Amino acid sequence: MPSLTEVNRPPAASGAWQRLLESAAGGPLPDWDQLAPHIALKALPAGATVFDQGTKHPYIYAVREGLIKLSYIDDNGGEWVKSFASEGRFFASIAALQADGRTSFMSTAIEASQLERLPYRILNELASRHLAWARAVQQMTMLFASRKEARERDLLTLTPEGRYRAFLADNPAMEKRIAQKDLARYLGLTPVGLNRIVTRVRRTSAQQV
Repeated sequence: MPSLTEVNRPPAASGAWQRLLESAAGGPLPDWDQLAPHIALKALPAGATVFDQGTKHPYIYAVREGLIKLSYIDDNGGEWVKSFASEGRFFASIAALQADGRTSFMSTAIEASQLERLPYRILNELASRHLAWARAVQQMTMLFASRKEARERDLLTLTPEGRYRAFLADNPAMEKRIAQKDLARYLGLTPVGLNRIVTRVRRTSAQQV
């Protein structure tokens, strides 16, 4: 199985984490030099596992390049895709960030990817000392929660075709990067069911041109 490798150079000064955190904070963050040395740049080939389900992994990732799939594996080996993380997004297993916690899902690179890995402990320590860091963490937590809420709403209230159309509207460039079987698992459909919906939506769109 392809593996995750560490690139022997620090992230650029304006890396993914700095952009995300300073955007969330609304400006430059104090003591950035206390966090920067702890950010590790990880290079993954397509198919590599970032972390497995059920492991201790208290890290948060920001995506520089590529596309990551986050998925649950059931007791029978079945896969359920919870979300995707592309450039500029961040992800972590919240369960694994707690004391003695373990990941509740696994993450896999769909494409060759570059990630910035950050120990949650360092971020939490800075947030406990600086209001600006605490504000950044709060804003990112709210963003994470709002995405989760929107995902739950779509699954519970939209029709299968509605879920597919909502995905296209929210992620216009993503469909071509994701295997149809993975998209079906994300939308809660079978591959056959999704293929029928895709065909119908494309036919309808062509008729409206």
